[in-house]
Amino acid sequence: MLDTGYIQDKIRQFAQEREWEKFHTPKNIAMALTVEAAELMEQFQWLDSEEAKNVMQTPKGEAVRQEVADVAVYLLRLCDLLQIDLQSAIEHKMKLNAEKYPVELSRGHARKYDEL
Repeated sequence: MLDTGYIQDKIRQFAQEREWEKFHTPKNIAMALTVEAAELMEQFQWLDSEEAKNVMQTPKGEAVRQEVADVAVYLLRLCDLLQIDLQSAIEHKMKLNAEKYPVELSRGHARKYDEL
């Protein structure tokens, strides 16, 4: 199981050792998060669906792994700065999603909630 508190401590320590706290504003971290998400997306840019499913067995696999980690690091850092408990935020959002996307109306298709 992912211990987000432990990882956030490691990320915070990493930033403190380098005196990066002044750069780690919520705005800057949110921007960095989107950059890293774009770098992750870039790894899939020209792959077809089958290649994308099997990307971890290709030379791109390590790059995907590193970009996923970068996205997670910035997301956890943002949560740390804003004092967001990621687990409770996810649980709350899943509850809202369940209300927006009831099983009986959503099963088997990808329509948005306002099209159900």
